[in-house]
Amino acid sequence: MSLTSDPPLARTPAEPEDYGALKVVPVRHPWRWAAVVVTAVLLAQFVHGLATNAGWEWEVFAEFFTAEVVLKAVWVTLQLTVYGTALGFALGIVLAFMRLSASPFLKAVAFAYIWAFRSIPLIVQLLFWFNLAYLYKELQFGIPFGPGFFSFDTMGLVGAMSAAVLGLALHQAAYAAEIVRGGVLSVDGGQLEAAAALGIPRLRQIRRIVLPQAMRSILPNAANEVISLFKGTSIVSVMAIGELFYQVQVIYGRNGRVVPLLMVATAWYILLTTALSVIQHYVERHFAKGSTR
Repeated sequence: MSLTSDPPLARTPAEPEDYGALKVVPVRHPWRWAAVVVTAVLLAQFVHGLATNAGWEWEVFAEFFTAEVVLKAVWVTLQLTVYGTALGFALGIVLAFMRLSASPFLKAVAFAYIWAFRSIPLIVQLLFWFNLAYLYKELQFGIPFGPGFFSFDTMGLVGAMSAAVLGLALHQAAYAAEIVRGGVLSVDGGQLEAAAALGIPRLRQIRRIVLPQAMRSILPNAANEVISLFKGTSIVSVMAIGELFYQVQVIYGRNGRVVPLLMVATAWYILLTTALSVIQHYVERHFAKGSTR
């Protein structure tokens, strides 16, 4: 008869009685600090170059930054942005709900519009609307395919500014439609079913349930489009409209100070884009009320 003994119990290290006595060693990030140092040196060199390089001609920049002709050009740029955004998103909302409708015909028309205006370069669209009088001497209103009651001369009706606003708005509508459609689709469909079960009218469902929630998805992309449109107004310089970039080109074409005049346009674009970004922040914060994020 053999006697067996139990295996020895494994010894566990003694646990410290006071955790406060432990020495806490922070994680070292040497490469992070190296990246910070390199970035700081590059930024310091860039700022030093801006301050000391005579080629920037800051005195010329200061002279023209608040010049009357430049301020008028900034106002024209803001007008193009506001009109293009308002008309573009108004039409974009209509196109978005056409794509979301149950009608195959409305879906097809909206899809064709978005496909066409996203495919054609903006400069081509602007030049087309600018030369509309070449194709249509006048516009008649009356019975379709029948006699007209009154007409308008397109040469006097669609000028350079009108053609620019029309081209920017129609171009913007194609992108706005997809932004709005994506925001509406982000809302849970079960909420609409619950609203319909409660007897809430369809229009009120969209206005009080869908759009307030969809705005959180729509706003960031919509703000990007507005900022892109604001900078994209420089393309209307091909139509000899006195917006910011065109006016800067005219000035440095006369005095030959290309770099400081370009910096004038750059500074105004940065300043106004920053203002739009601040507005975007507060609008997003308004529609994010009640969110846990």
